[in-house]
Amino acid sequence: MALPEIVSREEWRTAREELLAKEKAATRARDALNAERRGLPMVEVTEKYVFEGGEGRSTLADLFEERPQLVVYHFMFDPEWDAGCRRCSAFLDQIGHLAHLKARGTSFAAVSRAPFPRILPFKARMGWTVPWYSSHGTTFNRDFDVTLEQDGQLLERPGMSCFLRDGERVFHTYSTYERGLDGLGSTTSLLDLTALGRQEAWEMPEGRASSLGAPAGSAGVRYHDEYDF
Repeated sequence: MALPEIVSREEWRTAREELLAKEKAATRARDALNAERRGLPMVEVTEKYVFEGGEGRSTLADLFEERPQLVVYHFMFDPEWDAGCRRCSAFLDQIGHLAHLKARGTSFAAVSRAPFPRILPFKARMGWTVPWYSSHGTTFNRDFDVTLEQDGQLLERPGMSCFLRDGERVFHTYSTYERGLDGLGSTTSLLDLTALGRQEAWEMPEGRASSLGAPAGSAGVRYHDEYDF
């Protein structure tokens, strides 16, 4: 095994400070990229998708649970499979308590192409409580580029899509796939994909922080059992 070089504490500190400067530059670059992402235009979703979940049949608007934003994880689960994708399962394992997303006006749901009766026992086996819906019988997966046709066969790929609701209208704001999921899973990393972001006062474009009428960003963080919902 090729291990790091052994040096003195002083040499380590010098090397660490050099790396820290690059890390801070990467953070600033990431902030700028997130702002550019929030500045993307959006497209209205007019297709009347119907999903099946634990409460029966739901529309895409229902998945918002009356919040302004929705993050959908496209979980790979072919209708012929008996279990979900292992990599998707590892991703879902790292999703934290959803209360912190909900407090920022954002709902989270997994969606798969497998029929719900196949999803349900696997969800129970994994011990997950996140909302999970079946898009079986709809064009949802194809429309959002996670079910692709190649040489006459349907192939699945993981992805994440973000949606914004304005009254009864639903808009698609962002999607990312495969390696674009690297580093995602925390509350802030998911919020960084959305149109409203973390709702911090310093974020650009201006005006997003106060859009929910709640304490902006980190000022509104509570213990997950202290939120008023």
